[in-house]
Amino acid sequence: MPRIEIDGRTPDPDLLATALLNQYGHFTAMQVRGRRARGLDLHLARLSSATAEVFGTGLDTDLVRRHLRGSLTEEYADSAVRIQVLQLDPGGEPSIVVLLRPPVDMPRASQRLRSVRHLRPLAHIKQVGGSFGQSYHGRAARTAGFDDALLTADDGAVSETSIANIGFFDGSAITWPDAPALEGITKQLLRRHGPAAGLASKTGRVTLDEVPAYRAAFVANSQGIAPVSAIDDIPLPVDDDLMAALYDVYESAPWDAI
Repeated sequence: MPRIEIDGRTPDPDLLATALLNQYGHFTAMQVRGRRARGLDLHLARLSSATAEVFGTGLDTDLVRRHLRGSLTEEYADSAVRIQVLQLDPGGEPSIVVLLRPPVDMPRASQRLRSVRHLRPLAHIKQVGGSFGQSYHGRAARTAGFDDALLTADDGAVSETSIANIGFFDGSAITWPDAPALEGITKQLLRRHGPAAGLASKTGRVTLDEVPAYRAAFVANSQGIAPVSAIDDIPLPVDDDLMAALYDVYESAPWDAI
């Protein structure tokens, strides 16, 4: 069963209802195995910077870590974790909400994406509840037989999918689109550890018209990495060597003790 704690304790029904009704806040999502997580410093930095921007106050990341550690009982030592920062008491300090679900890994099967003209507002913040447009377009793409929606600007500039970053490979380096998008933790880990494995990264403009010029593409989020085999009716080859290198880099990233 899912587990939820608010400020380090199991919430009573009134507090839980308040948290469920309050959708103004931000979060980070991670996979935990054996009470360890990849890129824990990046997750804490994300929560800290977003709290300063969204609520105008600091965040005690040591307290966040203690609340997370306390929630990871033996039963939940392996979990998909979501840490939310919500202001449940108007004018009070933001609350730390920890939600735990069964662990999940992204399937490595290739994905087909459908492009849509839509950019998330304040895309650099991982927003509680997400935006309606983001969720709507992702659902519509899946209903139409695709795996996800690819969000683009009005001029066709690629940003991200509804739930993941996207990277394009030209044979020598990964290009991450420079349109407004979330700086995903897995993306940051690939940028941090990739160069040592010969996987250089850069940021640049990528448009739908330019997609055929790339050798391959892939998506990355808190669940893992998967290749992209098509965008709309544009086929993209799955580069097995690239994917093997990406998996190696991701899996070599250290697991940080919580």
